Parts: sequence; C-alpha cells; structure tokens
Amino acid sequence: MTDPIEARRLMIEPNHQKISIVKQCDFLGISRSGYYYSPRPESPENLNIMRLMDEQYLKTPFYGARRMHAYITYQGYSVNIKRIRRLLRLMGLEAIYPRPNIIKVQPGHKIYPYLLNGLSINDINKVWSSDITYIPMKSGFLYLVAIMDWYSRYVLSWRISNSLDSTFCVDALDDALALGCPEIFNTDQGTQFTSESHISRLNSNKIKISMDSKGRAIDNVFIERLWRSLKYEYVYLNAPETGKELYHGLFDYFNFYNNERPHQSLGYQVPSAVHYKNK
Repeated sequence: MTDPIEARRLMIEPNHQKISIVKQCDFLGISRSGYYYSPRPESPENLNIMRLMDEQYLKTPFYGARRMHAYITYQGYSVNIKRIRRLLRLMGLEAIYPRPNIIKVQPGHKIYPYLLNGLSINDINKVWSSDITYIPMKSGFLYLVAIMDWYSRYVLSWRISNSLDSTFCVDALDDALALGCPEIFNTDQGTQFTSESHISRLNSNKIKISMDSKGRAIDNVFIERLWRSLKYEYVYLNAPETGKELYHGLFDYFNFYNNERPHQSLGYQVPSAVHYKNK
C-alpha cells in the first residue's frame, strides 16, 4: 500500500545545504507561494474576536450576525454589529439555516443541483467533496481548502492561502486529480467553486458537479467533521505563528488523520487503509 502523503514525507528543509527551497517545492509538487504565505493582518482585538467566533461557529453554525454579536458582547467585547458582519464575511462564515430562494448568482456562474440525496456511496472515487475554512493564528489568519473522498474519508489534497480567490482551490483540485478521478465532485456555491477555472477542470475530466443547497452544512457533512477535528485536535491547541509553521503542522496533522486516526464510521480503520485496500 502506497500513501502519497507519506511518500511526501521528505518535508521541506529550510536550511538544506544542497537543495534550495524552490527546488524542494518543485520536487514535492507544492506551490512556492503556498509555502511562503504570510498571515492576514488584523488588530489583536479583532483576531481574538474572530477566534471566539470561529469556535462558536463550530458549535452553533446556525448563528447569524445578530446572535454572534450577542455572544461576543457577552464575552466582554464592546463591538457593534457592523464590525461583526465584516469579520464574518472576512472569515467566510455564513449562518446555516433554510431560507427562501433569493440567491443572487453572478452572471455566467451556473449553480449545479445537489446530486447526493439517496445516493449509495459504496467505493472510493464515487464522490469527492471540497470546502474552505478559516484558520486562526497567533498574529493573523489564513484560509485552508481540502478535498476528501467520501467513502474512505481520505484527505486527498489541501492548500493554504491568504486570500479567498479561486487559485488555491484549483491547485488543490489538480493535486487530487493526480491521484485519481471521482464520478461526482461536491462543494458549496462559493465563488471559488463556481469560477470558470474550477468548473472547466471538472468538465474536462467528465466529472459530475454537485453543489450544496444554500445554507445546508449537512450536505457536506464529512468535510465539516474534518474541520471540527482539525481545529480541536491541532489548531486550537497549537496556534501557529507563520505560514511555514502552519504548513508543517497541517502536513503532520493530515498524515496523522489519514494514516493513524481510526474512524468509528470505518469500523475503526484508518482512512488510508480503506482508500488503498484494493490497490
């Protein structure tokens, strides 16, 4: 059994005497910009508020700006709701609850139907899903995208970015497609996943596109559980200071998640054992 994450165990060594970081990144298939990302700046108070909101969102994803404002005020911060709304937008967080169909789609951005209702997922590469989450750091924040196989819960690829443009999502998709090709690819309706570059990548590989209903976290439940595990088992315990530190920490965590962490839903097997059992 060969695990690509483990095969890339040759971690980038910043002080390597013979091979430059540029060459090491090329060898490992890692974007140099991803390795050198710096955290996004915000005031220390705003970073504390964002960290509190991030934790609370994992517990109560149905909290909108008003409830989150009440929660932050209760924590002793004197903030107005306008600031809370701005920080939630910056974090890419949106309250999860059914609402009227009043979504305004950008011109040229097709929204695809959700294809997973009642679908029997009985093998790997049947369904992959992707999502973006906010990662709090000691002096800033970054964004993380990951792609997971639904059957095995195996994390196929991930990338970090200091902006919410589509580039790092497309890079992660390219990394995952180097390992295989799914029948269906499921995401939310974010602009990163409805971008022409992301959609064309899927179409060119003849992959069916599925998108969550607006305000329905349960539609992408497995990757939502991944974010909860990642944050409680790594990020909140060991807040990284730099993009390099975060990269190395995420590398180690996803290696642990794929190869060492048993999942009850998998009969207490690890994702890599399920994903590569027939290979």
